[in-house]
Amino acid sequence: MYKPFIHPNFSIHGRAISFDDLTEVSYSLLKEGEDYEKQIGAFLLNWIDDSEIILVKTSGSTGKPKTIALQKEYMVNSALATGSYFNLKPRSTALLCLPASYIAGKMMFVRAMVLGLNIHFLPPSSYPLEGVTDSFDFGAMVPLQVGNSLSKLHQVHKLIIGGAPISNSIREKLKGVDNSSYETYGMTETVTHIAIKPLNNKEVKDASFTVLPNVELSTDDRGCLKINAPKISDETVVTNDMVELLSKTQFKWLGRLDNVINSGGVKLHPEHIEKVISNYIDTSFFVAGVADDELGQKVVLVVEDAEVNDIRKIIDGIGEFKKFEKPKSILIAKEFQRTDSGKIQRSKTVEQILKP
Repeated sequence: MYKPFIHPNFSIHGRAISFDDLTEVSYSLLKEGEDYEKQIGAFLLNWIDDSEIILVKTSGSTGKPKTIALQKEYMVNSALATGSYFNLKPRSTALLCLPASYIAGKMMFVRAMVLGLNIHFLPPSSYPLEGVTDSFDFGAMVPLQVGNSLSKLHQVHKLIIGGAPISNSIREKLKGVDNSSYETYGMTETVTHIAIKPLNNKEVKDASFTVLPNVELSTDDRGCLKINAPKISDETVVTNDMVELLSKTQFKWLGRLDNVINSGGVKLHPEHIEKVISNYIDTSFFVAGVADDELGQKVVLVVEDAEVNDIRKIIDGIGEFKKFEKPKSILIAKEFQRTDSGKIQRSKTVEQILKP
């Protein structure tokens, strides 16, 4: 029988919660809670059952969503590594404003239970701090939430950001926020983040990702990252993320192998082009490659609900593009295809626009 450790200082909204209390709390959330609270209740019941594993859904942003089994022991190890890196102490306050149906939301609760944090959960909306006056020692958000909360982010003293690329615009604005914000790298298979990059530490410029304790890196013959982390995974995790490996513990992320565009024999990373464009437009967009008779693939800009002529003028005025990087055409989608967790599904969106 597996019985996860619950720290004696663990609390929810300031109320001390023991292992024996969790069953009552879970059923209360399932019976009387909003949808997001029901997700929390269901997870807590799974956490305290006899099984040694938790079933977790992947986001499906780069392929079909799937369900994988994670060892509870590995989730505890991940929580301990995060606690050590961020110096989280018992009774520190933690903010959960992400859905508990995915690994990021589940792990905020695991950290609270393992480290003895006082967790406060809010509806996982695009404006999570709207109307909130409390401050928190630690929290996690996706970039959309960050962009909508810049004037209130000082209320979250240490903030981790993940789940989607962070635009240059948000990166610049974070430099003026009075908190410590960090970009994270990870995935469901690695029990959320395994590497951290500070975003608004004025002493750090163009920082690389640095791994958490007990993680070692390498690359395969494609130039993609391999993660050896025996405390959170039985096997080496082979990714499709192309990186510049600086050491066994540091790397710079270049982009997804799945997204690489081969235009006229030149391999282009859409993520790099997007960084350039994000300095000039604020609307939702991404860069993709589509078939072209002359180039093999051509670069296109895919924009959500915008005026083509206005965007074209902006793109034509950008002088920072390298050879073949400037988008040849602009595709407009009334609405992007997204996963349940809000990530853009690039291929599906392009297919929908181009289908006859």
